[in-house]
Parts: sequence; C-alpha cells; structure tokens
Amino acid sequence: MSQRASTAVHGTWNPRFTPVVDEFRQNFARRGEIGACLTVYHDGTPVVDVWAGHADPGRTRPWERDTPVCVFSATKGVTALCAHLLADRGELDFDAPVARYWPEFAAAGKEWISVRSVLAHQAGLAATPRPVTLEDVCDWERMTTMLAAMHPWWEPGTLSCYHANTFGWLVGEVIRRISGLPVSEFVQRELAGPLGLDFFIGLPPAERTRAAELDEEHPAVADMQRTENIPDVVAAMLAGPWGLPYASRPAWQAAEIPAVNGHGTARSLARVYAVLACDGEVDGIRILSGRPAVDRCREGQGRMHDLFINMAAPDFPMEWGLGYTLNIGGHYGPNRRAFGFTGYGGSFGFADPEARLSMAYATNLLRWPADSLQGDPRTRTLVDTTYGCLSSLSKTLPG
Repeated sequence: MSQRASTAVHGTWNPRFTPVVDEFRQNFARRGEIGACLTVYHDGTPVVDVWAGHADPGRTRPWERDTPVCVFSATKGVTALCAHLLADRGELDFDAPVARYWPEFAAAGKEWISVRSVLAHQAGLAATPRPVTLEDVCDWERMTTMLAAMHPWWEPGTLSCYHANTFGWLVGEVIRRISGLPVSEFVQRELAGPLGLDFFIGLPPAERTRAAELDEEHPAVADMQRTENIPDVVAAMLAGPWGLPYASRPAWQAAEIPAVNGHGTARSLARVYAVLACDGEVDGIRILSGRPAVDRCREGQGRMHDLFINMAAPDFPMEWGLGYTLNIGGHYGPNRRAFGFTGYGGSFGFADPEARLSMAYATNLLRWPADSLQGDPRTRTLVDTTYGCLSSLSKTLPG
C-alpha cells in the first residue's frame, strides 16, 4: 500500500456521515492531495471535522488540528460578511455611493458608483491602472489611494469582471471608514472573537510556524496570461504578485489583502457559513438579525457577461450575489440558492440555509483549474457525498 493510500484521517464525525470521510480519504489515495481539512455543519452542529496529510510539500510535517492555510478567494466570503453585518446594523447602505463613506473615491467620475456594484463585481475597478508590486499590495494606503484616484475600466453596471484582488481593498476601505477598524481587526472583534474562529486576514508572525506551506501543480497565472484574446483588464489583473511564489513570502502573508490572504482552518470557515445557514445565529451567538439579512447575501445582481469568468466559459450564465458566488453551476450541491466562495487552488466554504448546512475545505495543494465552474474533483465529490448523507438522514427522521 502506498504512503498516500494509507494516509490517516484524524478528527471526529457523526457515523451517518462516514461516506464523506471515506471520500476525504480518497483525496489522498487517488487525487494527489498533500494536506487538507474538512468541516461540515448541519443544523448548527459539526457533523464532520477532519484533517489529514502533511502541512508541507516535502511531507515531513503532519497536518494538525489547528493548521491554518491560505484559502485565497474564500477570504472574500468573510470580508463580505463584515459588510453585511454593518448593513444589518443600519450603518451601511448598499445602494449608497461608495463616496458617501469614502469621499476620495469620488474622483475620476466615480461619485455615483454604489457599494452594491462593488460587491457585485460591476464597478469597473477589477484591476489597478498600472501593474502592482509586492511592496504595493502590502501597503494599504497606497492601494486604496490608487483605487480612489483611478478611472473605471468600463461603464459601471453594464458588465461585470471578477474583482479578484481589488475587491478586498474596495470593500475593506468602506468597512474601515465606517467602523474605524482595519478589516483584519474588524474580523477579530466581530467574528473571530465571538465565534471562536482560528482565522486571520493577514497572518500574524506568531502564527506562521504552524501554518501550512503551499504547493502548486503548475503556474495557473502563466496559463491564463497565454490565453488568446485576453481582455485588457484581465491581463492587468494578472500582472501582479498573485499566487505562488508570492503567497509563501512573509510580507505577503502578513499584509492586509482582504480578497485573497485569509488564513485559517476549514473548521473556522464552516462555522462562519453555519451562521449564514442558520438564519444568522450559531450556538446562541447572533451575528445577523435573521433570514432576511442572510437572503440579502444571495440576492442576485443580474445576469451579465463577466470578462473574467466568461473568458473560460463563454456560455456560462454568470450572476453574482452581494459579495458571494451564487450556485448557478451546482458546485455547492443541488440547492441553487446555496452560496459561498471558492478560492484559487481548491479551498471553499458555502451555506445552504434551506438544508441548514454549511461546509468548508482547505488545502495546501493549489490545483488549476480547481476553482472552475464545474468544481475540483477533490471537493465536488465531498459536496455530492455530503448531500447524499443528508438525504439518507432525512429519510430516517420522524415525520
């Protein structure tokens, strides 16, 4: 038996969800996984909480219960929840101009761009006007000043383009202007503290020794840059310190990049989404006021051509929620009203309020196209099997 085939799975799970754990094990035996963790919540209770493999590509350091890893764009789901929390409190109006909260943003004809259009990737600010360096993206003031001064790439609201990197500074600066706190501190005060999360936007140096090291099957950014007829804005998006090797550098890890450099465990990400799966509350800790506030997260913002997403899938009917990916492709299971966010390489989290289900996976093997519209085989099988167990469970319940 090979080393991968004999990978031990650690953690706990409800026996009814054993098939999910068996599929998690197969990620190591058959799908080349290095290290990963998986957590599933149902009705506010963890029914699967497992981890396995190694925290380094050399397979010398075991993945532990508290091993955090960079989840890339899955970070956006946490950042978006911060905005929804402020909106739920009446401190943020999604239909208000960004400039109401961030006056400098009104430059270059952007005075009417709404917070809603930013959350929906329709603001025309998917890339900076010049290529950015590692030093740039590690400097919050430099990045927000550049974004505030720039002209949009297109007329906002007429099409979308995934704001893969700029989303975090745009939404994050609005959060900072309202709350007086950087997003990293807002997350700790409003989410991580109350919910007991092991999740950071910007990895503190003291946490670095326990974090997983990343590996990549091949350089995805280089692949995309070679795509024929690549839109100018997408080319500009890719011209920066994204992916490996930058994500392994201490400066990038420690910086505040709320779109892509959240570090944490699947346990923490699934607990965030358990809040959204259970009408805003988990374990008696209320984060949002109720189902209407949750439903606002998945409120469709209109189907339109997305310059980034439709570059890979021209006929895909793309539509964003308010800061979240809608489940149009079924990658978050059979409920098309489920919503979440998948990060580059394969990490993801989502909520299904109708099933009161949340789920998250975090990995250190960056596989492209892991965040394709059809899903990564490592994660798609886990999602499908989880719903299979949920269906079997419902048949055994009284009534």
